[in-house]
Amino acid sequence: AGHLRHLLFHRSHFSPLTSHLSPLSMRAQVYQTFRTSRIIPLFYHPDPDTAWQVAAACYRGGAQVLEFTHRGTFAHEVFAELKKRAHRDLPGLLIGAGSIQDAGTASLYINMGADFIITPLLREDVILTCNRRKVAVLPGVSTSSEIGRAEELGAEIVKIAPGEVLGPAFLKAHLGPCPWTETMISGGVSPDAENLKAWFDAGATCVGMGSKLISKEVMEKRDWEGLENAVLRVMRD
Repeated sequence: AGHLRHLLFHRSHFSPLTSHLSPLSMRAQVYQTFRTSRIIPLFYHPDPDTAWQVAAACYRGGAQVLEFTHRGTFAHEVFAELKKRAHRDLPGLLIGAGSIQDAGTASLYINMGADFIITPLLREDVILTCNRRKVAVLPGVSTSSEIGRAEELGAEIVKIAPGEVLGPAFLKAHLGPCPWTETMISGGVSPDAENLKAWFDAGATCVGMGSKLISKEVMEKRDWEGLENAVLRVMRD
């Protein structure tokens, strides 16, 4: 009950659909939601109905942010349908686009209502495009030098990837001399309590969770209730 009260308060007071917010305020709100939600489900599916069912199940489980990855042909069309429907039926849910590798694709998703853009690597053209449009961007980085450059370009939160290769030790070592860095971990993150504890103890701001949460089995069985419960467990823990 306490979890649901908190969730309802959050969505009623910090809804991304609040039209009076300026683009700059909206961008700040998006980053803040990443900080408070901590768990970011991410997925791709070519079927619009399946994408909707995944988003709705994650939302019912308490997810406040969802990353739709740009991985397949016509992915942007699936995203557009999902965003329009979520705008109407899933109030307060932030949905952005991941795996964005160039400014043109970033602009395409921004024009389709993406609340944020995430890149798999450090793409300065994407960061500059998002800055120009006052849209939150989380650039992918894998070295301290790349983190520093992303921050110079204005990144509030950077995506550390691949997490399974770099590990919590890398993050902890970086934050020693650079404690101001805020990070989203992508890759190697699972719902396992020990795994999550290792990343958050190392100083992660939030973590992205893909197939370990939204599994192939869930997709094949269309077990949306099971997905909802899995998201609820990881959000609660």
